[in-house]
Amino acid sequence: MSALARWCYQHRFVVITVWIGLLIGLAVMSQAVKTTYDNSLTLPGTGSGSAQKLLQRSVPAQAGDADQIVWRTSRGSVTDPAIEQRMSAMLVRVSHLPEVASVASPYSPGGKVQVSADGRTAYATVNFTKAADDLDRADIKRVIATATAAHEPGLAVELGGKAISNTEQAPPSTMSAIGIGAAAVILLIAFGSLLAMALPIVTAVVGVSMGLMLMAPLSHLMSVNGIAPILGALIGLGVGVDYALFIVTRYRRALQSGLDPQQSAVQALNTSGRAVLFAGGTVCIALLGLLTLDLSFIDGLAVPAAITVVCTVVAAVTLLPALFGVLGLRVLSRRQRRRSRTAGPDHAESGSGIWARWSRTVPRFPVVLAAAGLAVMVVVSAPVLHLRLGFDDASNDPTSTHTHKSYGMLAKGFGPGFNGPLLVVAQPHSAADRAALEQLQHALTAVPGVAAVQTGPAQTRPGAGPAVEVTQVLPTTAPETPATSSLITHLRSTVIPRYTHGTTLRVYVGGLTATLDDFASVTSAKLPWFLATIVGFSFLLLVLAFRSLLIPALTAVLNLLAAAASFGVLTAFFQWGWGTSVFGLGSASPVEGYLPELVLAVLFGLSMDYQVFLVSRMAEEWSHTRDNTRSVLAGQTDTARVITAAAAIMIAVFTAFVFMGQRSIAEFGIGLAAGVALDAFILRTVLVPAVMHLCGQANWWLPRWLDRRLPHLAIEPAMEEQPVRAPESALV
Repeated sequence: MSALARWCYQHRFVVITVWIGLLIGLAVMSQAVKTTYDNSLTLPGTGSGSAQKLLQRSVPAQAGDADQIVWRTSRGSVTDPAIEQRMSAMLVRVSHLPEVASVASPYSPGGKVQVSADGRTAYATVNFTKAADDLDRADIKRVIATATAAHEPGLAVELGGKAISNTEQAPPSTMSAIGIGAAAVILLIAFGSLLAMALPIVTAVVGVSMGLMLMAPLSHLMSVNGIAPILGALIGLGVGVDYALFIVTRYRRALQSGLDPQQSAVQALNTSGRAVLFAGGTVCIALLGLLTLDLSFIDGLAVPAAITVVCTVVAAVTLLPALFGVLGLRVLSRRQRRRSRTAGPDHAESGSGIWARWSRTVPRFPVVLAAAGLAVMVVVSAPVLHLRLGFDDASNDPTSTHTHKSYGMLAKGFGPGFNGPLLVVAQPHSAADRAALEQLQHALTAVPGVAAVQTGPAQTRPGAGPAVEVTQVLPTTAPETPATSSLITHLRSTVIPRYTHGTTLRVYVGGLTATLDDFASVTSAKLPWFLATIVGFSFLLLVLAFRSLLIPALTAVLNLLAAAASFGVLTAFFQWGWGTSVFGLGSASPVEGYLPELVLAVLFGLSMDYQVFLVSRMAEEWSHTRDNTRSVLAGQTDTARVITAAAAIMIAVFTAFVFMGQRSIAEFGIGLAAGVALDAFILRTVLVPAVMHLCGQANWWLPRWLDRRLPHLAIEPAMEEQPVRAPESALV
C-alpha cells in the first residue's frame, strides 16, 4: 500500500485525469450498450417454476404480465353509450402510442369478463412491446397522460402494473442526493472543514457512479434485476463514504502529528487503507456468498452490488491519495493549521471527550452494562419470532399513486383476489387426463377461498406438444394475505392430487402470486444454511486476524444477535405496521421474501468492518503491553468516534432511501439503518468492550499447536513501518 499511495500522490494529476477519462468513457459506453434489466423470477423445482416453464414453451403470450387501464363510474354503468364511446376512443389513441403492442378492450367481442358484475368498473389490458424495465419513461408517461385525459366528473380513470409503477418511483439520484446531503452535514460537523468534508463525498460518488455505469455491460452478460441500481447506490454510498472517512481521518491525524502531506498520505493508506481493503473484501465476499443460493433473481442483485463496493474501494485507495496531493494541509481546518504552526505537532493520545470518558466507565460496571446491552438487543429482537416472509402488493403503494388507486378500483369491482390471480396450468396427453382436468376445473369452484374460476381455450404453438390449458383461479383474499398462501398450499397438496391420482396428468399452480409465495418458501428454507456459511466464514477470518478463539466466537454470536434485532425492527415496522403509515408505505404486510439474505450479507460485512476497526486497535495495544484492560480501553477510546460517525453517515444514507415510496427499498433502508445503529451504538460501544473486560486475558487465548499451524493475516503493518503511530481517533 505504501508504494501505491506514494505513486498516486506524486502523480496526482495523472490519477485524477485517468479517473475523469474513465468516468466519461463508461458514461459513453453505458449509453451505447444500454442496460437490459431482467426481473423474471424463475424457481426451478417449484410448482410455479414448472407452470412458468410450460407456459413459456407452449403459450408464451401468457408467460409474462401486462399493465391495466381501469375506470369506474359513480353513476350508471361503464357500458352506457356515452362512457363506452369516450373510453373506446381513448383506448384507440393508446393503441397507437409508441411501444404499445396492443390493447384488449372490454368493449371488444369476448371482453365482457373485463366488466365487473355491478357494471361500474372495467379494465383494459395494455401490452407493451418490451419488458417494463426496458421501456422509456417518456413512452409510459404518454400512455398515462392519454388514459387519464379521459376522466371526467363521475368517471375515474387510473392505471396499474409494473411499467406504470416504474414512473411513480422517485429516481435513485434524488434519494442519493438526500443521503449525500445528510452525510455532508455529519462530516462537516466532524471535520470542521469544507474540503475535508468534500473528500469522502467525492470519492464515494465517483466509486458509485463507476459501479452503476458498469451495470450496462454486465446486464448483457447476466440477468441484472431492475432494482440493482437502487440497491447498488444505497450500499455503495454507505460504505463508500465510510471507507473514505477512515482514510481521511488517518491522514488528518498524521498531519497533526507533524508528518508532511506525502508521509501522511502514505501512512493513511498503509494503515486505514489496508483496513478498508479488508472491510471491502468482507462485504464483497458476503454479497457473492449469495450466489450459493442458486437463485438468479438474487444473483442479479448481489453481483452488481459487489461490483459497486469494489469500485468504491478502488476509488478510496487511488483517488484519495491523489486528492491529498492537491489539497495538502488544507484538509485541516484553519484553526487546526494555526494550532499546528503555533503549538507544534500534536502527539497526544485521545484522553478526553465523551467517548474517552465512556470507555473509562465501561470497566467500572461491566456486568451491569453487558446485561443492559443484551437486554436491549433481546427486546428489539423479540418480534423476529413472528416474522413472515412474503411480498407486498400495490395496495401498499403511496395513496396518491395511480397503481394504488387502480388496485383499489379493481378490488372493489372484482374482489381483492382479482389483483393476484392463480394460474392452474396443465397439458393433458390423453382422454383420461382431459377428463380428470375437467373434473378438477369443476371442483375448483367449490374450494373454500376461491371466488371465481375462469377457463380459457386450450392453446399451444407448433412443435410444443399437446395443447396447454390455463385455468385462472381468483382467490377471495388479497395476494399478500396468509389466507392466499394457505389456498395455494391446499390446492397443491389436497385438491389437485385428489383429481389427478392414477393419471399421467401434471397440474401446476403458477402466476405471479404463486411464484412470489414459492420464492418466500425457498429463501426461508435456504436461510439457515446461508447463516451458517457467513457465521463460519467470519469466525475463521477473525481467528486468523486476531489469533484468538473467544473474540471470533463473541463476534459470531453478536452478529447473529444484530441480525435478529434488525429483522425484529422490520417485523414491527412493516409486518405489524407500526411505522408504515408515518412514511406513507401502506398497511401492514409481510416482509419481502428476498430481503433476509441480502440484508444479512450487507450487515455481516459491515459488522465485520466495525469489529475489525475496534479489535485491531485492541490487538495492537495487547501486542505491546499484554494488559487486557488497557488494550480494551485504548481500542474503544481510539475508535469509538470514528465508528459512531461512520455509523451515523450510513444511517442517514440508508434512511434517505425510505422516502422513495417503494416499499421493498424502504425495507432495505430501515433494515440496514436499524442494524447499523444497533451494531455501532449498542454492540461495539457497550456489549463488546464490557464482555472483553469481563473475560480478561482469555480474550487472546489460542492453543499453541493451532497458532503454529494457522497462517498470519496482518490487517495493519508492523509498527516499524509506521513513522508515527496515528490512532483512529482523529475526528476533530
